[in-house]
Amino acid sequence: MFKRTEESGLTSWFFEIDRRLLYMVLLLMVIGMFFTVSAGSVVAEQKGWPWYTFFVKGLPFYGIGLVTLFVSSLLTKKIVLKLSVLNVVVGLVLLIGTLVIPHPLNGSTRFFAIGSFNVLPADIMKPGFIILTAWFLAEMHNRFGNKLFIAKEAWRLGMPNWWMYIALFVPSLAIIFTHPDVGSTLLYLGVLICMLLIAGLSWWAFGGMVAAGAGILTFAYYTMDHVHNRISTLLTGTGDKYQVTQSVQSIQHGGFFGSGDNAFIKEKLPDAHTDFIYAAIVEDLGAILAFVMLCLLVYVLKLLVTDALGARDKFVFYAVGGTAALFGIQCCINLVSTLGLFAPKGMTLPFISYGGSSLVGFCLLFGMILAIVREDKWHG
Repeated sequence: MFKRTEESGLTSWFFEIDRRLLYMVLLLMVIGMFFTVSAGSVVAEQKGWPWYTFFVKGLPFYGIGLVTLFVSSLLTKKIVLKLSVLNVVVGLVLLIGTLVIPHPLNGSTRFFAIGSFNVLPADIMKPGFIILTAWFLAEMHNRFGNKLFIAKEAWRLGMPNWWMYIALFVPSLAIIFTHPDVGSTLLYLGVLICMLLIAGLSWWAFGGMVAAGAGILTFAYYTMDHVHNRISTLLTGTGDKYQVTQSVQSIQHGGFFGSGDNAFIKEKLPDAHTDFIYAAIVEDLGAILAFVMLCLLVYVLKLLVTDALGARDKFVFYAVGGTAALFGIQCCINLVSTLGLFAPKGMTLPFISYGGSSLVGFCLLFGMILAIVREDKWHG
């Protein structure tokens, strides 16, 4: 459709970037904006607010997200790494801030209040976590080859080493866990396991990490009432099933072609604009169009996997692979919770659910991925 007739920075960017991935992100954001109005209006009216409240509140984040996406996609790999360091530092400061200045919201202190906005540090630092983990694994692979996990030198003081990585991210996950935010803790751990696997982690060590995740969930089950109640309800079918029941009924009411203006069940659906937005989408549009949206999410995952497999640089391979893991796992957690197949975890659907921290975080991550994939393919 377009021809490359001149050489300039923007021209090179347009023809060298993964435009399919960029277009898909923009399409998902448009879908998210539409349902912020549709599902958000219901929640706003439940609270006695104007129907457009969440759209107006979310609009600045869509603007910030778009700017972040495009600007970060123009960066070089070196600047992406520096930006990732800054991202993690800001995330750590905000995480510590949740301990120093707790801001309770819905029974959790995982948010940090900045003016009238509630920022979620666990969402903000996802880009930096993935990019720096990818850089670390690439550096360790360059130094120790396939023995990066078992070489004695990899565990001795030096730059880089495993103790340095553990010292940076384990305290962060500990803070996230104690908010309490078990869902985000397990999400981070799941993404890390996937990245370690593609870096050559043995299946024995993989089993150990999965066991550690199960141990965290077991500990939360016996020490956190809300986790205990949700898991018990899932396993026994008794207890407070209101959220999941409304979600499933909303999906059933949508049928194949949607209920349109008769979509009334979502009016009683808690968090219809965030955690359970997919149920609201199905009730509005029906199972057929909702399945098409699922295909869009799967296509984004496919594009990420393709870019990862085509990478020449180990760093790019690990970074894009980690992004695919994060996107895929988070989508799965949100969807299985919506369908009542797993306990609700308060996890957004990427680019679709209302949530400024999640949206900006994913825009930053995908912008950086677009940048390093472009550099690896055309300038590596």
